[in-house]
Amino acid sequence: MLIVDFILNCDSYIQTLISSYGQLVYVVIFIVIFCETGLVFLPFLPGDSLIFAAGAFAGVDKMNIFVLYVILIIAAVLGDTVNYEIGKHFGRRILEYKKIKLVKDEHIKKADEFISKHGSKAVFLARFIPIVRTIVPFIVGMGKLEYKKFLKVNAIGGVLWVTIFLGLGYFFGNLEIVKDKFSFIILAIIFISLTPILVSFIKAKFFKNNNKQSETIT
Repeated sequence: MLIVDFILNCDSYIQTLISSYGQLVYVVIFIVIFCETGLVFLPFLPGDSLIFAAGAFAGVDKMNIFVLYVILIIAAVLGDTVNYEIGKHFGRRILEYKKIKLVKDEHIKKADEFISKHGSKAVFLARFIPIVRTIVPFIVGMGKLEYKKFLKVNAIGGVLWVTIFLGLGYFFGNLEIVKDKFSFIILAIIFISLTPILVSFIKAKFFKNNNKQSETIT
């Protein structure tokens, strides 16, 4: 519940940090974004909402927009890179550990095939989807996506992600309607970000049911 409250009301938390600790707020924001992108077991930390809220504070000169922009990009790119390395060095050992067989060999094989074909695209698109952006770098690292390809899309995706959400917060975060309905706006951002997953899930279920019906008729 604390994490949910932090996500929905991160503007209040940032205000408290600024009032109590001043410049240390930049360190806290860096750590949160780094952990959200870099530690596969912490996918529920705020990402989009925190960047948006930080941009809103920069819009009223309570934070420096240029400092924010730099540290957020570094945190985002560095986080994904660390996550990739964790997956590369430890991911397959975890999945193949015989006492804790989490995934079938056939599923690992399919994942490897998918990464070899669509790994770069997955890294880029995942950057804009909560939870997924924390998991994908770990998976592609485990799948041995070439590091140069990963680093390129990681950097491009990280820059675009920060630019979009920081810019939205900076230019629109201080409108009265946004400030009054901040939690609602954050929920809307999360919902829109998760739309691709929901659409893919519905499509998969739809085609699966259609295939079953076709097999029954046949």
